Amino acid sequence: MTRLIVAAGGGGDAVAAAMLDAALYGDKDERAVILTYAWDRLLIDPVPGPRGPNDFTGLEPITPAVCKVPAEARPIAPAGSTMPRLAAELRHTFALIDPRQGVEGVTHQLEELVTQLEPESIDLLDVGGDVLARGDEPTLKSPLADALTLAACGQVNAPIRLLVAGPGLDGEVPLDDLYGVLGAVVHTFTAKDVEPISSALEWHPSEATGMLAATARGVRGTCEVRDAGLSIPLTDEGPAVHEVDLDDALTRNELARAIMATATLDDVETLSREICGFSEIDYERNKASWLKQQRLVRLDTESLLPQLDQFEAEARSRGVTHTTFRHLTEALNLDGTQRDELRQLLITSRPEQYAAPLWRMA
Repeated sequence: MTRLIVAAGGGGDAVAAAMLDAALYGDKDERAVILTYAWDRLLIDPVPGPRGPNDFTGLEPITPAVCKVPAEARPIAPAGSTMPRLAAELRHTFALIDPRQGVEGVTHQLEELVTQLEPESIDLLDVGGDVLARGDEPTLKSPLADALTLAACGQVNAPIRLLVAGPGLDGEVPLDDLYGVLGAVVHTFTAKDVEPISSALEWHPSEATGMLAATARGVRGTCEVRDAGLSIPLTDEGPAVHEVDLDDALTRNELARAIMATATLDDVETLSREICGFSEIDYERNKASWLKQQRLVRLDTESLLPQLDQFEAEARSRGVTHTTFRHLTEALNLDGTQRDELRQLLITSRPEQYAAPLWRMA
């Protein structure tokens, strides 16, 4: 028997799932199976939307409908994915959610895993709380993946615990709107809990999980994120993990209820446009087209550091104390592929400002 953790939105939720598993079950020899999307957004993957099994080489079957992504797997160009590197560094079993058959397909994948693994526990983990979005929040940006996994978990004949870590850290649903549905705190992450995933945080682009880890390490203030420069408070609530009633979440999440009978990802997108007013994959399609027209800027400290100084001065005037390297990349008008190069340049030039994995304003 093992443990199964479903990373509700993929990406950083999978890294947080590894941290949760180590924090709650670190005394056990066997690591959890983490079921997650290969959906790393345009910073890592220039192809819009989530990747499926046909986008990889080297996958290993776990069940007829579910594949494992081992460290040796590789995305097929031009696609990109962080999953093989996560598998190499974190040594969990990373199983791939394939959303191409909609909620019906993901439900079937979950049912096969439950039958095959006979897990002692099943957790659905979301960082930030957009799994609890109603669908009409003006700050909502990426409801599709979370609603899809929530809808699937709601139809599986097995006990599933819904956990929200770092409520409000994704900037999609205001923390005040979440208080009414958040249940008891089951764990509060500490700096010690971050240690098992610290190497992944050095390169993984997730902003929400990065802030979750930073708050667990004691960082407090206001962090500016995303291309739009959204401000996220870093408070004592940041490292908390709350249990939420799964039925209450389904009652609240209109999109999750609407897509329960969907059999294709296109159907899920159509309903997202109707209920939320948009599909996040449409946003990726439009942004990918725009990025193809941008010119790659050469990085050097002589030109970059004055731009950084100006950005930091303006950010401090807005009350910002920290930011992410993802946001810095966008704010300095750089290409997403230059994020790692920018990060190394800044940490080398001004190491005192690195509040891992965030950047502290001077």
